[in-house]
Amino acid sequence: MPASCRGSASTTSRCRSGSPTPVASSSRPTARARGPGTSTSSRRRSALLVAGWQPINEANIYAQLAYRGGIVPPGRGTREDAAAAEESIHLANAAAAVRLGQTGAPVASIFALSPIVAWDDDETTVRRAARIDERMWTPGIGLFRDGVLRVRDRPPVERSDLAGAFDLIGFSYYSAIGVAAGQLVVHPSGAPRSPLGYGIWPDGVRLVLDRLHAELPGTPLLVAELGIGTDDDAERATYLTRALAVIGDAIDRGVDVRGVFHWTSVDNYEWNYGFDVRFGIIDRDRDVKPSAQVLAGDARPQ
Repeated sequence: MPASCRGSASTTSRCRSGSPTPVASSSRPTARARGPGTSTSSRRRSALLVAGWQPINEANIYAQLAYRGGIVPPGRGTREDAAAAEESIHLANAAAAVRLGQTGAPVASIFALSPIVAWDDDETTVRRAARIDERMWTPGIGLFRDGVLRVRDRPPVERSDLAGAFDLIGFSYYSAIGVAAGQLVVHPSGAPRSPLGYGIWPDGVRLVLDRLHAELPGTPLLVAELGIGTDDDAERATYLTRALAVIGDAIDRGVDVRGVFHWTSVDNYEWNYGFDVRFGIIDRDRDVKPSAQVLAGDARPQ
Protein backbone atom coordinates (compact mmCIF):
# COMPACT_ATOMS: atom_id res chain seq x y z
CA MET A 1 0.00 0.00 0.00
CA PRO A 2 1.29 3.47 -0.72
CA ALA A 3 2.11 5.40 2.45
CA SER A 4 1.20 8.51 0.54
CA CYS A 5 1.03 7.84 -3.18
CA ARG A 6 3.88 5.41 -3.90
CA GLY A 7 3.85 2.59 -6.43
CA SER A 8 5.78 -0.65 -6.95
CA ALA A 9 6.27 -3.15 -9.76
CA SER A 10 2.65 -4.28 -9.52
CA THR A 11 1.07 -0.97 -8.55
CA THR A 12 0.54 2.35 -10.16
CA SER A 13 0.05 5.57 -8.23
CA ARG A 14 -1.49 8.79 -9.40
CA CYS A 15 -1.56 11.86 -7.20
CA ARG A 16 -3.23 15.21 -7.30
CA SER A 17 -1.08 18.14 -8.33
CA GLY A 18 1.52 19.09 -5.75
CA SER A 19 3.03 16.91 -3.07
CA PRO A 20 0.67 14.28 -1.70
CA THR A 21 -0.28 14.47 1.96
CA PRO A 22 0.81 11.35 3.84
CA VAL A 23 -2.35 9.71 5.10
CA ALA A 24 -0.66 8.72 8.35
CA SER A 25 -0.67 12.38 9.36
CA SER A 26 -4.30 13.01 8.41
CA SER A 27 -6.19 15.34 10.74
CA ARG A 28 -9.31 13.17 10.48
CA PRO A 29 -10.14 11.62 13.89
CA THR A 30 -9.61 7.89 13.96
CA ALA A 31 -10.68 5.13 16.29
CA ARG A 32 -7.12 4.06 17.00
CA ALA A 33 -6.55 7.08 19.25
CA ARG A 34 -8.93 5.42 21.71
CA GLY A 35 -7.57 1.88 21.35
CA PRO A 36 -5.01 0.02 23.45
CA GLY A 37 -1.45 1.10 22.83
CA THR A 38 1.53 -0.75 21.45
CA SER A 39 5.08 -0.49 22.70
CA THR A 40 7.49 1.96 21.15
CA SER A 41 9.81 -0.87 20.16
CA SER A 42 7.10 -2.83 18.36
CA ARG A 43 5.96 0.27 16.50
CA ARG A 44 9.56 0.95 15.46
CA ARG A 45 10.04 -2.60 14.20
CA SER A 46 6.80 -2.46 12.19
CA ALA A 47 7.71 0.91 10.70
CA LEU A 48 10.95 -0.56 9.39
CA LEU A 49 9.22 -3.47 7.67
CA VAL A 50 5.75 -2.33 6.59
CA ALA A 51 4.65 0.59 4.41
CA GLY A 52 0.98 0.03 5.16
CA TRP A 53 -1.67 -2.49 6.16
CA GLN A 54 -4.81 -4.04 4.68
CA PRO A 55 -6.33 -6.34 7.35
CA ILE A 56 -8.97 -8.65 5.80
CA ASN A 57 -9.41 -9.02 2.07
CA GLU A 58 -12.95 -8.41 0.77
CA ALA A 59 -14.40 -8.67 4.26
CA ASN A 60 -17.87 -7.81 2.98
CA ILE A 61 -18.40 -10.83 0.71
CA TYR A 62 -16.52 -13.77 2.20
CA ALA A 63 -19.33 -14.91 4.51
CA GLN A 64 -21.86 -15.05 1.68
CA LEU A 65 -19.46 -16.97 -0.58
CA ALA A 66 -18.61 -19.40 2.21
CA TYR A 67 -21.94 -19.98 3.92
CA ARG A 68 -24.44 -19.38 1.13
CA GLY A 69 -22.63 -19.57 -2.19
CA GLY A 70 -20.80 -22.84 -1.62
CA ILE A 71 -17.74 -21.40 -3.35
CA VAL A 72 -15.21 -21.40 -0.49
CA PRO A 73 -15.04 -23.31 2.83
CA PRO A 74 -17.10 -24.31 4.68
CA GLY A 75 -19.33 -24.32 1.59
CA ARG A 76 -22.55 -24.79 3.52
CA GLY A 77 -24.71 -23.08 6.09
CA THR A 78 -27.90 -21.17 6.70
CA ARG A 79 -28.71 -17.53 6.15
CA GLU A 80 -28.33 -17.06 9.90
CA ASP A 81 -24.87 -18.66 9.80
CA ALA A 82 -23.80 -16.31 7.03
CA ALA A 83 -25.09 -13.25 8.88
CA ALA A 84 -23.33 -14.20 12.11
CA ALA A 85 -20.05 -14.82 10.27
CA GLU A 86 -20.37 -11.57 8.35
CA GLU A 87 -20.89 -9.61 11.55
CA SER A 88 -17.82 -11.18 13.16
CA ILE A 89 -15.65 -10.58 10.09
CA HIS A 90 -16.56 -6.89 9.86
CA LEU A 91 -15.92 -6.32 13.55
CA ALA A 92 -12.60 -8.17 13.39
CA ASN A 93 -11.57 -6.22 10.29
CA ALA A 94 -12.19 -2.83 11.91
CA ALA A 95 -10.64 -3.87 15.24
CA ALA A 96 -7.52 -5.06 13.42
CA ALA A 97 -7.34 -1.74 11.58
CA VAL A 98 -7.35 0.13 14.89
CA ARG A 99 -4.55 -1.98 16.30
CA LEU A 100 -2.46 -1.94 13.11
CA GLY A 101 -2.81 1.81 12.88
CA GLN A 102 -0.94 2.14 16.15
CA THR A 103 2.22 1.12 14.29
CA GLY A 104 2.16 4.50 12.54
CA ALA A 105 1.71 3.00 9.07
CA PRO A 106 -1.51 3.77 7.16
CA VAL A 107 -4.32 1.21 7.10
CA ALA A 108 -6.75 0.61 4.21
CA SER A 109 -9.80 -1.54 3.84
CA ILE A 110 -10.37 -3.85 0.89
CA PHE A 111 -14.12 -4.05 0.35
CA ALA A 112 -15.38 -5.78 -2.79
CA LEU A 113 -17.56 -3.08 -4.33
CA SER A 114 -19.59 -2.99 -7.51
CA PRO A 115 -22.05 -0.46 -8.87
CA ILE A 116 -25.53 -1.99 -8.79
CA VAL A 117 -27.61 -0.99 -11.80
CA ALA A 118 -31.37 -1.60 -12.00
CA TRP A 119 -32.49 -1.98 -15.59
CA ASP A 120 -36.17 -1.40 -14.86
CA ASP A 121 -38.45 -0.21 -12.07
CA ASP A 122 -40.17 -3.55 -11.58
CA GLU A 123 -40.78 -4.24 -7.90
CA THR A 124 -38.76 -7.45 -8.00
CA THR A 125 -35.83 -5.60 -9.59
CA VAL A 126 -35.89 -2.78 -7.06
CA ARG A 127 -36.09 -5.23 -4.17
CA ARG A 128 -33.26 -7.44 -5.50
CA ALA A 129 -30.99 -4.47 -6.16
CA ALA A 130 -31.65 -3.11 -2.67
CA ARG A 131 -30.78 -6.46 -1.08
CA ILE A 132 -27.49 -6.65 -2.95
CA ASP A 133 -26.65 -3.09 -1.96
CA GLU A 134 -27.52 -3.87 1.66
CA ARG A 135 -25.12 -6.81 1.65
CA MET A 136 -22.27 -5.26 -0.29
CA TRP A 137 -22.18 -1.58 0.71
CA THR A 138 -24.05 -0.99 3.96
CA PRO A 139 -22.14 -2.97 6.64
CA GLY A 140 -18.51 -1.95 6.13
CA ILE A 141 -19.16 1.61 4.96
CA GLY A 142 -21.69 2.20 7.73
CA LEU A 143 -19.39 0.92 10.46
CA PHE A 144 -16.59 3.17 9.23
CA ARG A 145 -18.77 6.26 8.83
CA ASP A 146 -21.30 5.93 11.66
CA GLY A 147 -19.84 3.46 14.14
CA VAL A 148 -22.87 1.22 13.64
CA LEU A 149 -22.66 -2.19 11.95
CA ARG A 150 -25.84 -3.15 10.13
CA VAL A 151 -25.83 -6.70 8.79
CA ARG A 152 -28.98 -8.14 7.26
CA ASP A 153 -30.69 -10.68 9.59
CA ARG A 154 -28.74 -9.35 12.60
CA PRO A 155 -29.54 -6.53 15.05
CA PRO A 156 -27.45 -3.36 14.63
CA VAL A 157 -24.18 -3.32 16.58
CA GLU A 158 -23.15 0.07 17.94
CA ARG A 159 -19.35 0.39 18.00
CA SER A 160 -18.43 4.04 18.06
CA ASP A 161 -14.89 2.97 18.94
CA LEU A 162 -14.55 1.48 15.43
CA ALA A 163 -15.75 4.53 13.49
CA GLY A 164 -12.97 5.90 11.31
CA ALA A 165 -10.86 2.78 11.83
CA PHE A 166 -9.19 3.04 8.40
CA ASP A 167 -6.97 5.78 7.03
CA LEU A 168 -8.12 4.96 3.50
CA ILE A 169 -11.18 3.21 2.18
CA GLY A 170 -9.86 0.74 -0.33
CA PHE A 171 -11.87 -1.51 -2.59
CA SER A 172 -11.56 -4.15 -5.25
CA TYR A 173 -13.34 -3.51 -8.53
CA TYR A 174 -14.02 -6.13 -11.18
CA SER A 175 -17.52 -5.56 -12.55
CA ALA A 176 -20.91 -3.93 -12.25
CA ILE A 177 -24.01 -5.87 -11.21
CA GLY A 178 -27.08 -5.50 -13.39
CA VAL A 179 -30.59 -6.43 -12.27
CA ALA A 180 -33.45 -6.90 -14.75
CA ALA A 181 -36.89 -8.37 -14.01
CA GLY A 182 -35.55 -9.31 -10.60
CA GLN A 183 -32.68 -11.36 -12.04
CA LEU A 184 -28.94 -10.75 -12.21
CA VAL A 185 -27.67 -9.79 -15.66
CA VAL A 186 -24.33 -8.81 -17.16
CA HIS A 187 -23.92 -5.03 -17.18
CA PRO A 188 -23.64 -3.26 -19.49
CA SER A 189 -25.55 -5.21 -22.07
CA GLY A 190 -23.19 -6.69 -24.61
CA ALA A 191 -20.08 -6.37 -22.46
CA PRO A 192 -17.54 -9.14 -23.08
CA ARG A 193 -17.55 -11.77 -20.36
CA SER A 194 -14.56 -12.75 -18.30
CA PRO A 195 -13.88 -16.45 -17.65
CA LEU A 196 -15.48 -15.88 -14.24
CA GLY A 197 -18.75 -14.89 -15.89
CA TYR A 198 -19.00 -11.17 -15.19
CA GLY A 199 -18.99 -8.34 -17.71
CA ILE A 200 -15.65 -6.66 -18.43
CA TRP A 201 -16.35 -2.93 -17.97
CA PRO A 202 -13.52 -0.67 -16.80
CA ASP A 203 -15.74 2.41 -16.75
CA GLY A 204 -17.64 1.01 -13.79
CA VAL A 205 -14.82 1.95 -11.43
CA ARG A 206 -15.94 5.56 -11.85
CA LEU A 207 -19.33 4.77 -10.31
CA VAL A 208 -17.67 3.22 -7.26
CA LEU A 209 -15.29 6.14 -6.79
CA ASP A 210 -18.04 8.72 -7.20
CA ARG A 211 -20.31 6.99 -4.69
CA LEU A 212 -17.56 6.67 -2.08
CA HIS A 213 -16.57 10.29 -2.65
CA ALA A 214 -20.17 11.36 -2.06
CA GLU A 215 -20.86 9.12 0.95
CA LEU A 216 -17.48 9.58 2.67
CA PRO A 217 -16.41 13.16 1.97
CA GLY A 218 -12.85 13.90 2.99
CA THR A 219 -11.84 10.22 3.11
CA PRO A 220 -8.86 9.19 0.96
CA LEU A 221 -9.66 6.32 -1.39
CA LEU A 222 -7.53 3.45 -2.68
CA VAL A 223 -8.24 1.16 -5.63
CA ALA A 224 -6.91 -1.89 -3.82
CA GLU A 225 -7.56 -4.41 -6.63
CA LEU A 226 -8.06 -3.78 -10.34
CA GLY A 227 -7.63 -6.20 -13.19
CA ILE A 228 -9.18 -8.94 -15.31
CA GLY A 229 -8.66 -12.66 -15.64
CA THR A 230 -7.87 -13.45 -19.26
CA ASP A 231 -5.42 -15.31 -21.48
CA ASP A 232 -5.51 -12.36 -23.89
CA ASP A 233 -2.87 -9.94 -22.65
CA ALA A 234 -3.84 -7.39 -25.29
CA GLU A 235 -7.32 -7.36 -23.78
CA ARG A 236 -5.74 -6.78 -20.35
CA ALA A 237 -3.69 -3.87 -21.69
CA THR A 238 -6.79 -2.29 -23.24
CA TYR A 239 -8.72 -2.74 -20.01
CA LEU A 240 -5.99 -1.19 -17.87
CA THR A 241 -5.49 1.73 -20.24
CA ARG A 242 -9.16 2.63 -20.01
CA ALA A 243 -9.49 1.99 -16.26
CA LEU A 244 -6.49 4.17 -15.45
CA ALA A 245 -7.88 6.94 -17.65
CA VAL A 246 -11.19 6.77 -15.76
CA ILE A 247 -9.38 6.92 -12.41
CA GLY A 248 -7.22 9.79 -13.62
CA ASP A 249 -10.34 11.69 -14.63
CA ALA A 250 -11.80 11.12 -11.14
CA ILE A 251 -8.63 12.58 -9.60
CA ASP A 252 -8.89 15.59 -11.90
CA ARG A 253 -12.49 16.06 -10.73
CA GLY A 254 -11.38 16.20 -7.10
CA VAL A 255 -11.83 12.59 -5.97
CA ASP A 256 -9.03 11.86 -3.50
CA VAL A 257 -7.58 8.66 -4.95
CA ARG A 258 -4.22 7.87 -3.36
CA GLY A 259 -3.19 4.90 -5.50
CA VAL A 260 -4.06 1.83 -7.54
CA PHE A 261 -3.05 -1.78 -6.97
CA HIS A 262 -3.21 -4.17 -9.90
CA TRP A 263 -4.49 -7.69 -9.31
CA THR A 264 -2.14 -9.29 -9.62
CA SER A 265 1.59 -9.24 -10.25
CA VAL A 266 2.17 -12.96 -10.97
CA ASP A 267 -0.50 -15.33 -12.32
CA ASN A 268 -2.04 -16.80 -9.19
CA TYR A 269 -4.07 -19.77 -7.99
CA GLU A 270 -7.55 -18.28 -8.29
CA TRP A 271 -9.78 -20.03 -5.75
CA ASN A 272 -11.80 -22.83 -7.33
CA TYR A 273 -10.57 -21.85 -10.81
CA GLY A 274 -7.00 -22.86 -9.96
CA PHE A 275 -4.46 -21.77 -12.57
CA ASP A 276 -7.04 -21.64 -15.36
CA VAL A 277 -7.74 -17.91 -14.99
CA ARG A 278 -4.74 -15.61 -15.42
CA PHE A 279 -4.79 -12.20 -13.75
CA GLY A 280 -1.06 -11.41 -13.69
CA ILE A 281 1.15 -9.01 -15.58
CA ILE A 282 3.88 -11.63 -15.04
CA ASP A 283 3.40 -15.29 -15.93
CA ARG A 284 4.29 -18.23 -13.71
CA ASP A 285 7.67 -18.54 -15.45
CA ARG A 286 8.33 -14.97 -14.28
CA ASP A 287 8.23 -13.51 -17.76
CA VAL A 288 6.82 -9.98 -17.80
CA LYS A 289 3.81 -9.52 -20.10
CA PRO A 290 3.43 -6.50 -22.40
CA SER A 291 0.43 -5.24 -20.38
CA ALA A 292 2.84 -4.39 -17.54
CA GLN A 293 3.99 -1.44 -19.62
CA VAL A 294 0.58 0.16 -19.21
CA LEU A 295 1.11 0.34 -15.46
CA ALA A 296 4.73 1.36 -15.81
CA GLY A 297 3.81 4.19 -18.16
CA ASP A 298 1.14 5.52 -15.80
CA ALA A 299 3.12 5.39 -12.55
CA ARG A 300 4.53 8.67 -11.34
CA PRO A 301 7.74 8.45 -9.29
CA GLN A 302 7.64 10.33 -5.99
